[in-house]
Order: sequence, then structure tokens, then C-alpha cells
Amino acid sequence: MLVKIKGSALLGIDAITITIEVNVSMGQGYCIVGLPDSAVKESLDRTESAIKANGFHMPRTKVVINLSPADLKKTGAAFDLPIALGILAASEQLQTTVPLDQYLIMGELGLDGYLHPIKGVLAMAMQAKEEGFSSIIIPWANKEEAAMVDQLPVFAFNHIAEVIAFLKDPLYERIEDAKMDQSKNGVSKSHSSFSSTQSIPDFSEVKGQFYCKRALEVASAGGHNIIMIGPPGAGKTMLAKSIVSILPPLSKMEALETSKIYSVSGKMTNSKQLLSQRPFRQPHHTLSAIAMIGGGSFPQPGEISLAHNGVLFLDELPEFNRSVIEVLRQPMEEGIVAIARAKMSLQFPARFMLMASMNPCPCGFYNHPQKECLCSPSSIQKYMHKISGPLLDRIDLHIEVTPVLYEELRGNEPIDNSAIIAKRVKKARAIQQQRFKLEEGLYTNAQMNSGQLKKYCILSDSAEALLKNAMQKFQLSARAFDRILKVSRSIADLEGSDSIQISHLSEAIQYRNLDRSNWGQYKE
Repeated sequence: MLVKIKGSALLGIDAITITIEVNVSMGQGYCIVGLPDSAVKESLDRTESAIKANGFHMPRTKVVINLSPADLKKTGAAFDLPIALGILAASEQLQTTVPLDQYLIMGELGLDGYLHPIKGVLAMAMQAKEEGFSSIIIPWANKEEAAMVDQLPVFAFNHIAEVIAFLKDPLYERIEDAKMDQSKNGVSKSHSSFSSTQSIPDFSEVKGQFYCKRALEVASAGGHNIIMIGPPGAGKTMLAKSIVSILPPLSKMEALETSKIYSVSGKMTNSKQLLSQRPFRQPHHTLSAIAMIGGGSFPQPGEISLAHNGVLFLDELPEFNRSVIEVLRQPMEEGIVAIARAKMSLQFPARFMLMASMNPCPCGFYNHPQKECLCSPSSIQKYMHKISGPLLDRIDLHIEVTPVLYEELRGNEPIDNSAIIAKRVKKARAIQQQRFKLEEGLYTNAQMNSGQLKKYCILSDSAEALLKNAMQKFQLSARAFDRILKVSRSIADLEGSDSIQISHLSEAIQYRNLDRSNWGQYKE
């Protein structure tokens, strides 16, 4: 007897529908076809144990399981549940009142029939709704994640015995507890991409560094990339972590995009709602290029995709392998990363805000006002050359972080807290949202292309003269020219100005410290 059940497979961050065909006929042996990986092949052993543990028997005839489309590689243990149900139905041990192919069914089985959580349920639920399935059947641990999709009935269970009872009788009493309350859909304000034990520093906790905090406010307003250069202990890392507290919350569309990535990566198992706070990723400098951009034999999202719509912070940038940071060039420009393999080519979203920090030299005290640098000129030059010019060109703001004075550490001068700064940033983002409402895929000033710069960044004659003088004096590249205009536009938005003034342009030029020959000289 031939039975067909609908399941789902992940392709990048999207899900595609898979048909699990189970045929029980005369003969001997079990086999799974349709490009299964090792985890899928091992499914027969898990399903056989689960079937026997719940009072059923494994057919002693020939069992052929086909996962269609057969030319797409299937990975993971999530096919256990539909395979087990297909075997029971094909061997006539399970009679259902509703056709099985009306449901999208996925779940990993334990040897006793217990259902373990799986990855990518949000993407699967979105696909199920799009293709018109009546409902989705998943493990109980994934119920909240699937319920994020509006108007899709979700049935979640702890054990295969409960699934079988439901399929035999859809009015099975357990279902009233399993069916999700659709009113829970939406964005939770309490969920954070930070762990529950990790607190977010407030800007008021950062002593001094007013110039740097202003630069971070500008970067947050326009979604600009930023690098901070300064000695150890100046507060670079604390400044970077504080930026999360002033970024605007994710919009509904952004929350769905980011949550989908985290679901596919298996990082939402304890989440009850969509992500609301922008992600902050801080990978260690020992990570590989594949871990940074994503990939593997079956490509998975990397750090830059996990930072989508959020912040990617690279602390001590020169300590990263050169090949790792150079792969950031294309994603920083296009907002996506393309992963090519022999049998597939995938794209992962990677629209992130890059934050980087570094010391001015290996010992960290080059041009320090009080401490002597022990590095030779050649070692300083070699250290700085670890960061290529093309990569620095793609970073909008280059900020010099100076040591904090004792008076600033002990002072009680009133300082704007994160809530006050966040209001200004949110207002600037609202201006950009209104400005770019007719531009598809454009949300912040940092994403403008050359044509959009001409349209939205018009300069007066005096401002043109100032920018021309700066270009000639500092020998800036064409890309640096674009970055200055984008930052100027963000500064103007923070002040609520429709046009870019000379003061806005002057401030933006000051944020190109690494384009100057005397960038590391501290002023008294």
C-alpha cells in the first residue's frame, strides 16, 4: 500500500515542501531514497524502536521510503515522525478520518516515541500557510515558535501516541491543550537576542567619551558601519555593547526576517515570540571564514546573517584572520551573502551594522599621552596593514577613542541616558522611513546607492567647496566620498533638517580619522 505524507526541508533560511512516500509491498528489506543524509538514513532504526514501543509492529515485508523531490538533499532527524506515520498507515495499522496529506508533519522521535524539538519550525510554518495546508503537526517544544504565523492552526504533541490518537479522531481531548492560542501572535517586547544573564550597558554608565558617544548616535541613526581606534581600557568594548540600548526596536517585517534566521539555526528553542531587539553578535577572533559568512556541506547561516538587522561587533579587528574579515566586503555592500556549492547556490540575508575596535599598535600605546609605545615603526605599520584599505573604505565612521581622564571618571556632569538618545535615533529613523517609502529595499541612509545620493543629498555651493577641499587634502576615494554624504544626511536627520548644512558636512568629515596622516595624535 502506498501512502503520502507532507513534510518540509530547509533550503537556506526558507522551507520547501517534501512529499514522504511510503510503500509497503511484497519482498524484504527497508530502504530510504531521495538523497537522505546519515541522520535521515538512521531514521529507520529510531522509527522501528518507537513503533514497537507503542504496541505496533514493523512490517516484515519490503518498505520503500522516497523523499520527493529526489534531487534535493535531505538532512536532519525531523523526518522521523512523518516516516513512522507513513509506515503505520501503509501497513494498515493506522486508519485516519482525514487524509494525511492535509497536514504538514515534522518531528524527531526518541526510541520510546517521545517527540524532540526540531530546527526551522518558523520557516516551515510560513511555508505551510503559503501552500494552504489545513494545519501543522509538530513537537510540543516548538509550539510557540509555530504560533508566530498568523491564521495557521498548530497542533503540538509530546509523544507519537498522542499524534496517532489525534489522527484517528481529530476531536481527541488532548488537542484542546495542544492547539495554540492565535492571539499570542505578535512581537514580544520582553525577548532579547542577548542571553537572560547578559545585561546591556546604558550610555549614562560610560564616563567621558562624549565625541565617541555622539559618533555612535550618528551611526545608529543611519545604520552606518563604525570602527573605534584607541588604547586598552579606553572603553571601546563598553561603548560597542551600549549601542544596543539606543537602536530602535525591530519592525514586524524585520522581526520576522531575523527570527526566521534564528529558527533555522536552532537558536529559538526557548523563544515564545518573534525577536524584538536587534541582535548583537560578538564572535571570537579565532572563528573561520565559513563561520563568519555561513556555509558547510549543507549551508547554514553564519555570524553576519545572525547579525541581520542588528550589529556585528568585531573586537580587536587586526587579530582576526585576514581572510575572515576580507569576506565582509561583498555583504557590507549588498546586504546579502551568496553561498555556492556544487549542487546548489543559496543566499542568506546579511544587512548588518558593522562595529569594530582595534588598538593603534601591537602594544596598544602608540601616541598615548602618558604611556610609552614599545613597538617599532615597522611593527606598527605591519599591524595597521592587517586591515585593508578597501575594507576601511566601506566603514563610514573612523573614531579615535582617547583615554578617559580622572576628572571625567569621578565627575557628576549630567549625561544623556540611553532612553533619551534612543528617542532621537528613533525620530531620525522615522524621517528616513518616510523619505524612502517609495524606494524598495531601502530603509536607512547607509543603504543609499549613487543615484539615491544625488537625489537625497543635495549640497549648497559652499558645502560643495568644503567637500572638494577635503577630498583633495585627504586624498579620499570615491567610496569615502559617498560615505561622507551618507553620514552628513544622518546628522541632518538627527537635527530634523531637510537639507545638509556645512556643519553637518564638517562633522561627517571629522569622522574619517583613518584617512588622515596624523590620525593617531592625541590633542591636549
